[in-house]
Amino acid sequence: MANENDPIDANNTGAAADADASNKAEDNEKSSAAHAAPFVAKPYHQPSNVKIIVDSTADYAPGIPEQLGIEVIPFTYVGPDGEHVDDMWKTQDPHEFYENMRKHPDMHYTTAAVTPGRYLEIFEKAAQEGKPTIYMGLPEGLSSSINNARQAAEIVRKNHPGFEIYVLDNCCDSAAGELLAIEVVNQAAKGLSARELYEWASEARYFIHGYFTLESFDALAAGGRIPPAAANVGGRLDIKPELSYDTKGALTLRGMCRGRRKALRAIIQDFRDNYSHDPSLPLGIMSADAEKDADWLEKEIRKEKGCEDVTIIRSSISPILGSHVGPGMVAMVFWGTDRREKLSLADRIAKRVRGKSDDPDSDASAPTNKE
Repeated sequence: MANENDPIDANNTGAAADADASNKAEDNEKSSAAHAAPFVAKPYHQPSNVKIIVDSTADYAPGIPEQLGIEVIPFTYVGPDGEHVDDMWKTQDPHEFYENMRKHPDMHYTTAAVTPGRYLEIFEKAAQEGKPTIYMGLPEGLSSSINNARQAAEIVRKNHPGFEIYVLDNCCDSAAGELLAIEVVNQAAKGLSARELYEWASEARYFIHGYFTLESFDALAAGGRIPPAAANVGGRLDIKPELSYDTKGALTLRGMCRGRRKALRAIIQDFRDNYSHDPSLPLGIMSADAEKDADWLEKEIRKEKGCEDVTIIRSSISPILGSHVGPGMVAMVFWGTDRREKLSLADRIAKRVRGKSDDPDSDASAPTNKE
């Protein structure tokens, strides 16, 4: 019987790492194929009068963007071999990327926000097409990219009076953005206008939860997000964090667990505590080259009442997020309770002082009907 503190996925450590390494790429390829997204084709991808643009940081599963009919703006990342475009693993294998990080812990990757100029180019093209447009992007709590999009959208509105373009901060990370995009496409197919979609998504984004754990703190320490000494202590004590994100999309620490197994069980418990119990809405499970742990999460979710046949979308963590968290991350996202109801005491006080909703997009991106 396994020790409660032992990692469920032993692929990344000890002798098991050598035994499994040669099969990783094949396993990931099979997993991606098995969890591709044909299910979205009929219920979701239908003609609408709204153009929907997203970015590549939502860790889309293979085939999802194409079947949804959405446009994806890729982020870029830089490694020792130069700059790369995040093409959602079309030209690079996730196992090779993360295995390279394991073998070369001193090798660092950096990421860059999408520039205002690039957004302007894409939004100008949308304006020329004339279809009302909504862009949903990485939270301001993690990147300046969304502010660059807002600047570009404002310029386009001035250049094209009357053109509808809306910029929405997802306020949720990783494949939580994928779940939001799927349902926005669904609502668009049901006839919602661009303005209505923006308002729908502005509310819906707070009902998507995400929880994850990391194999180590090394990548966070390398990026200056935690002190190296803290990473060293965490490694020696086999401390595994459980993390989530706040209402602005910034990463938050849920708790510290002794061992991988306990961290994964903490994720399952948060799922139980917050799940919507609506089997019509898909869930997402992602990993950074830790498929066995992702398989375990899916198996445990299937044991939950009402989840036996729920759709679970599997995907690999993008190199954008992966550059900051490193190999071994495992996460799940799902529709659940209103995250705003669990604001901390300090945040509730701040909200009362401001006297308005905690909405980073208010008055920032939505044009009036007169424009």
